[in-house]
Amino acid sequence: MVFSVFMCFLMSLLLGGVLSISGSSEISFNNNYSVTWGNDHVLSSNNGSQVQLSLDISSGSGFGSKMRYGSGFFHMRIKLPDRNSAGVVTAFYMTSQGHRHDELDCEFLGNKEGKPYTLQTNVYTQGQGDREQRLHLWFDPTTDFHDYRILWNQHQIVFYVDNIPIRVFKNNTNNGVGYLSQPMQLQASLWNADSWATDGGQTKTNWSYAPFKAYFQGFDISGCSRS
Repeated sequence: MVFSVFMCFLMSLLLGGVLSISGSSEISFNNNYSVTWGNDHVLSSNNGSQVQLSLDISSGSGFGSKMRYGSGFFHMRIKLPDRNSAGVVTAFYMTSQGHRHDELDCEFLGNKEGKPYTLQTNVYTQGQGDREQRLHLWFDPTTDFHDYRILWNQHQIVFYVDNIPIRVFKNNTNNGVGYLSQPMQLQASLWNADSWATDGGQTKTNWSYAPFKAYFQGFDISGCSRS
């Protein structure tokens, strides 16, 4: 048991420096994930190597990992909804359960056609968030798949876009800053958040562009499972 925990910790450290490793497209969605909501809005294709989530006025959709993890290097390849996606949020995140939960967020905030997508990251510890950071993606994330990754170990959390680190959150528990300690599940979702997502909620979802569709690949998981 001690050896397996050590190996998982060592793996999470090593993976932080091996950014050139890509997610295997041969791992089927059903191996590591299952649909969590909006079943009729989830479409698997290419023998489970790609999943489409859709959102219309009736429902969004989402999926989650079958296991929970205590550290690791987690990734997803995503192509975001195109055209006018204002009010629509595509999310790739990790979360524990309960009121005082831990969570790591990558939320892609849709926008009016021709305007840039915003990536919002956030870190929750024991139910406390308010650590949002936003940046405009420097490419069009709707025309092709891009890699989004989260490194989480006992030292730090690092968010990456196409192997470029965009945010680092250090473990500063010695200074009284909360840090993640609970096992978390990987999740992805597509949902309507027009109460806040675009222009502070002033620009609403235009349902004439529905259904909105987001595509996901890369269903292998390099993490240390934990109950």
